[in-house]
Amino acid sequence: MGFVLWGISGALQSGATEALIYTELDRLGAAGRYAAVIGRARAIDTVAVMASMAVAAPLFVLGGYPLIGVASVLACVLATAVATTFPEHRTREENEEASEGGYAGILRDGLREVRADRSIRRALLLVAMVTALWGSLEEYIPLLAAGTGVAAHVVPLLVLLVSAGTALGGVLVATGRHFTDRALAGILAFGALGLGVGAISGLAAGFVAIAAAFCAFQMASVLADVRLQQSITGPARATVTSLAGLGTDVGTILVYGGYAAASEPAGHAEIFAVSAVPYAVLALVLLLGGFRVRRAVTRADLSDP
Repeated sequence: MGFVLWGISGALQSGATEALIYTELDRLGAAGRYAAVIGRARAIDTVAVMASMAVAAPLFVLGGYPLIGVASVLACVLATAVATTFPEHRTREENEEASEGGYAGILRDGLREVRADRSIRRALLLVAMVTALWGSLEEYIPLLAAGTGVAAHVVPLLVLLVSAGTALGGVLVATGRHFTDRALAGILAFGALGLGVGAISGLAAGFVAIAAAFCAFQMASVLADVRLQQSITGPARATVTSLAGLGTDVGTILVYGGYAAASEPAGHAEIFAVSAVPYAVLALVLLLGGFRVRRAVTRADLSDP
């Protein structure tokens, strides 16, 4: 039941959070800050997960699973309290339009916009392709670390190193909100190189390269999300963004299945190294202009002289 509720929670948030933040920033004429805000949020998210892992062990010693459960519930309550402080400024016309069409109308508007605009379809595909693979590989980092032959107590430290790289990527992405497709291609190519070299080395030292790769992938994921938000012009922003989340989830399931199938004939290092190839190919496609996305006009653009 807990997993069902967790899934419902994720489905309700998917796309809605990003759409709300972008819309409110655009209302203030600050849509250009979206990358910085989302990047910092992703960094805080990663750090919070790292912190929860650190406190889980002593909490378990003190109170076992019941105390862990109570702490988890309190974390959700705290998150809910923070969410209620998000600003939202809808006009009366927007509220009337949403109430007339209902959820079905909003869904139709979102699907219609995706079908009608090739630029949005490209942005959706880019988000899913960039995010799904490295997001799935992250779950296998402990197995890759153990495969290097280090002592058991060193494995969490290597995982922590990769998490630190992911958090750093969220912070650094604030400097890349105006990156061109060529620059994004360079980030993906760097990530592919770091992932491939770090994994195939089979050494604990190779996790420095893997951490750098995950830093690059986090940056690329946020920048892809920025491109999607900038390409949307219709009223169903949350629906369009949630479709990107759906594509990412489907891609994640496919990666899990592929990893399971490949784990029989190949080891973790080989699978990680091969997983770098799609990012290298995607970087080449971006370099050739295969994912060129049209940027919508924002309030900040309208206010510029």
